[in-house]
Amino acid sequence: MKLKPVAHCLALAGLLTFLSIPASAEEITKDATAATKQANDALYNILPFSSKTDFTDAHKGFIAPLPDAVIKGESGNVVWDPKKYAFIKEGEKAPDTVNPSLWRQSQLINISGLFEVTDGVYQIRNLDLSNMTIIEGKEGITVVDPLVSAETAQVGMELYYKNRGKKPVVAVIYTHSHVDHYGGVRGVIDEADVKAGKIKIYAPAGFMKDAVSENIMAGNVMSRRASYMYGNLLPANAKGQVGAGLGTTTSAGTVTLIAPTDYITKTGEKLVIDGLTYDFMMAPGSEAPSEMLWYIEEKKLIEAAEDVTHTLHNTYSLRGAKIREPLPWSKYINDAIAIWGDKAEVILAQHHWPTWGNENVVKLLKSQRDLYRYINDQTLRMANQGLTRDEIAANFKLPPGLANTWANRGYYGSVSHDVKATYVLYLGWFDGNPATLDELPPAEAAKKFVEYMGGADSILQKARADYDKGNFRWVAQVVSKVVFADPDNKAARDLEADALEQMGYQAESGPWRNFYLTGAQELRNGVKKLPTPNTASPDTVRAMTPEMFFDYLAVHINGEKAANAKAVLNIDFGDDGGKYRLDLENGVLNHTANAEAQNADATISLTRDTLNKIILKEESLKQAEDKGDVKITGNGEKVNELLSYMDSFEFWFNMVTP
Repeated sequence: MKLKPVAHCLALAGLLTFLSIPASAEEITKDATAATKQANDALYNILPFSSKTDFTDAHKGFIAPLPDAVIKGESGNVVWDPKKYAFIKEGEKAPDTVNPSLWRQSQLINISGLFEVTDGVYQIRNLDLSNMTIIEGKEGITVVDPLVSAETAQVGMELYYKNRGKKPVVAVIYTHSHVDHYGGVRGVIDEADVKAGKIKIYAPAGFMKDAVSENIMAGNVMSRRASYMYGNLLPANAKGQVGAGLGTTTSAGTVTLIAPTDYITKTGEKLVIDGLTYDFMMAPGSEAPSEMLWYIEEKKLIEAAEDVTHTLHNTYSLRGAKIREPLPWSKYINDAIAIWGDKAEVILAQHHWPTWGNENVVKLLKSQRDLYRYINDQTLRMANQGLTRDEIAANFKLPPGLANTWANRGYYGSVSHDVKATYVLYLGWFDGNPATLDELPPAEAAKKFVEYMGGADSILQKARADYDKGNFRWVAQVVSKVVFADPDNKAARDLEADALEQMGYQAESGPWRNFYLTGAQELRNGVKKLPTPNTASPDTVRAMTPEMFFDYLAVHINGEKAANAKAVLNIDFGDDGGKYRLDLENGVLNHTANAEAQNADATISLTRDTLNKIILKEESLKQAEDKGDVKITGNGEKVNELLSYMDSFEFWFNMVTP
C-alpha cells in the first residue's frame, strides 16, 4: 500500500524558545518625537545613574576579550557576530531613540569576554544570550550551562583553554530546562565520553521532559511571537534592536542535547563533584519548570541559575508560555538566604555579572525575593478590592526601595505584564464583568467601533492630534481598530506604526521595545517571509517520547473535518520502542501505550530511528515505505485518511493585522 506524502504535519515547530532570523531588508524608521525625548530624559532625574557599582562588577576579573571573528556554521551561516552591538558604547549618553535605563543595561551586557569570578571559577559572557560558567576542580573542569549553540560553546571553550590551559571536562551541569542553558553541549563534550563514564551530566529532576515538552504543543505560535520578542527581524542599531535585557541576543547555530546521567531530586542533596562540595536546592516552577540552585562550600559561592539576576524576570513570557508563579519563586530565594545567606561571599547567575561580598549578596537576594513577593501579594490585594487585571497593572507601583534598585528594573520582564500574569494565574482571563464574557472577535468589533466613532477619517484626525500631544498608547490602541476594520487603510497603518515606534523608543523592557518596533515594521512593510528557522534539532527530536509525538500529532487534527471520522491504528516500534494504539473519533486522536487493537484498520511498523527521520523531514513517510523501512498491513487508506485531517501550520501569520 503506497501512502500519500506527509506534508508539514509531521515536522516539529517551535521547540526552541529563541529564534535568530535575518533582519528585514527594508528599514523605515523615524526620529524620536519631542514627547519621547522628554519622557526618556526624565529618567535621568528618577533613577540612580550616578551609581557605577554594576559597571565595576561587570568588569571585575576580566582576563581576555572574545575573539573578533564572526562565528559561522557549516553552511556559512552567521551564528554569532561579536561586533554586532559595537554601536553601544560604555559611558555614552543614551540616544534619543532608546530608553536610558535599557541603554545602561545594554552597555553592561555588552561587557564581554572571559572573567574570573573567584579562585577556580570562570565565566564567559556575551558569547550568547546566556553565560557559560567553568569551575576548576581536582581532576578537570565542570561546565555549567553550555549556551544555545554548539558553535558558540566551542569558541567559548577555546577561549578558556587558551588562557587557562587545557583541562579535561569531567562534568556538565544544566541549571534548568531552557534551551539557552543546554543547547551548546556538543560544543563542549563528546557524547562517547558520557557513555563511557568519563563525563557526568547533572540536571534537576524532570529536566528532559521539560526541556523537550515545554514548547511543543504551541510551538509554531510561540516561535512566531518569539521573532517579535527577541527583535530578530530588526536591525541592530539605535532605532532597532539594542538587546533583550537578559543578554544581547541569541546565537543561530546548532542546538544540541545530551541526556543527563545524574538527576538532583531534593533540596539538601549534597554531592562532591571533582573534589568540590555542592549543596543543591530544588526550585521547580520558578523561572523554569525544572530548575535548581546550589552552593559550593569551598568557594562560598551561590549559583542562582536564573532565579536571581540583574533584572525583573518574566513571570509570563511575551512569546507565550505557561504562567510562572511569583510566590514560590520568592520563597525559594528566601530559603537560599536562610540556608546560605550567612556564609556566601559571591553570587552568580547564568545571565549578567556576579555580585561579591556577603552584605551585597544578601542585599541582592532580599531585594529580588521581595520583588516577586510584592508582585504576588499586591496583585491579590488589589484584586480582592475589586480591581480588574488591567486596572491593577495601570495602578501598580513598586515601593521606592525596590523600584530604584537597578537589578529590579524591568529589562526583560516588566511590572505591567508580570502583574497581569499573576492576576490571570489566580483568577483567569475573565474580569467578572458580564459585558466582557462574550465580546465580538477583534475584526468584527473593530468595524463596529469605527462605525460608532464616526468613521476612519474622523478617528485618524483625532488620533493625529493625540499623537502630536505624545499620547502614543491611546493612538496605537484606537488606530488599531481602524486597521482591523480595514487592513488596507495605509494612513491608519502608518499612524499606528508611528505610535508603536515611539513607544518602542520609550520602552525600558527589551522585549517590549522589540515588540513595538517589530509591529511598526510589519505595519509599514507587511509580513516579510524570511527563511523559516529550523527549530527541530535532531537531539531534541530524539529526546521526544512517543507520547509527546502522538500528542503533537493530535494538535494538528482539524476537528471539524474529522468530526465524523473513525479509525483505529496500531503503531509498532519494535522490541525497543513498544506498541501504541491510536483511536480517531469525535475529531480527537487518542493514543494508548502498551496496547494493540485486535480490530485495527491498519498496523504501521517502523523503528524509532525511521520516525525521527520523518519528523526531521529527512525523508517522507512514502519514501520510507518505498525503502521498506515502514510496513503497512491492513487498510492503508485509513492512514491516508488520518493524514488528510491534519492541518499544517504557517509560520509567517499576521501579528498586527487581521
